[in-house]
Amino acid sequence: MKTYTICGSMRFAKDMKKLAYALETRKGYNILQCVYCEDDVVPTDEELSRLADAHYRKIDLSDGIYVVNMDGYIGESVKKEIAYAEKLGKEVRYHYNG
Repeated sequence: MKTYTICGSMRFAKDMKKLAYALETRKGYNILQCVYCEDDVVPTDEELSRLADAHYRKIDLSDGIYVVNMDGYIGESVKKEIAYAEKLGKEVRYHYNG
């Protein structure tokens, strides 16, 4: 079973949760998610830093990343995550619904 960290803009949080479920149930992948809070919470800078550190650690632990690029959109943070994963020699898979 391969482990992937799901990466994408938080504007696609609902889509990423649905995709994580589908990838685990249909493909047998182990998905490490980055979507946690259902409420409209605005994290502090410190919380954002902790979440980013945790996210990169998940990439370290994964076989690769699964990039959710709805309508072809990839933001700056996700571009950095892709570069980080590639630098580590991780597999980069893309989901595109356009």
